[in-house]
Amino acid sequence: MTALAASLQAFFTQRLIQQRRASPHTIAAYRDTLRMLLIFTSPGAGKRVSNLDIADLDASTIAAFLDHLQHERGNSIRTRNARLAAIHSLFGYLALAHPEHAESIGRVLAIPTKRGDHTIVTFLSHDEVDALLAAPDTATWTGRRDHTWIRLATQTGLRASELTGLTRGDVHLGTGAHVACHGKGRKDRITPLTTVTVTVLRDWMAEHPGPATGPLFPTYRGTPMSSDALQQRLTLHASTAAHQCATLHGKTITPHVLRHTAAMNLLHAGVDITVIALWLGHESVATTQIYLQADLALKQQALDRTTPPTTPPGRYRPPDGLLAFLEGL
Repeated sequence: MTALAASLQAFFTQRLIQQRRASPHTIAAYRDTLRMLLIFTSPGAGKRVSNLDIADLDASTIAAFLDHLQHERGNSIRTRNARLAAIHSLFGYLALAHPEHAESIGRVLAIPTKRGDHTIVTFLSHDEVDALLAAPDTATWTGRRDHTWIRLATQTGLRASELTGLTRGDVHLGTGAHVACHGKGRKDRITPLTTVTVTVLRDWMAEHPGPATGPLFPTYRGTPMSSDALQQRLTLHASTAAHQCATLHGKTITPHVLRHTAAMNLLHAGVDITVIALWLGHESVATTQIYLQADLALKQQALDRTTPPTTPPGRYRPPDGLLAFLEGL
């Protein structure tokens, strides 16, 4: 077994699983990245994957792999940077375990992330949310289920993984009604529920009884819905809703768009950005700043406050001839 193979196994079993207690999502993401890297490197090195060593993964090979991700696999800059983070994590571990390769490892760790464009978040208006909530056929079991989780998502801003991971025991509909979830980065949080959401959830849970450990939104087989199933059902209902709300035509609606919608509703209600960060489970308030950038209404309000009310329209004209000459240079 090569030093790379032994270190790679120790990286997952000891560093990620035992020491850092990384989530299954993180382990899967790192696994996929490193698997693709080894498969990419093998032909150029003329070795089987199991025979690759640390020296075969030099900075030029890593750079070529990152270019391959973007230009051949069509990965976005954000995905490319996430793959690089996984590689950096592995090489940070290798730097401690194999100091004899410190020079080549240091060059890999020096590969920078790539800056990308910041896209404006997509969110739904009140009319669009109403049309989407009306789209599921509530005469059917699946329609009532979908109506319930869509309402919960647009009010609480839960992530898709958080929605699918909810159990009946996570919902508390008494005084101080709230839903508890185990979120990203192993952060537990509770989110309060509105009266309307409480009513919808109470009706759904009464219709579909089960143990506290059972999934809140099951499939026909009684298993939790997957994130792919959420997206498939949401796409179906968005298509139906577009017939009633023209602005939904051409919009890509995902569970994360429902999360953005919940955040924008809080922002429009005057909720402080730090509270919104806690509501959404963001580790840093900086992450929540994207909603301020997306809110055109708030920007217009700021513009209205800074525009002098007595300023005459038109281009400024300097009153003095000499100033006019200088302005014209």
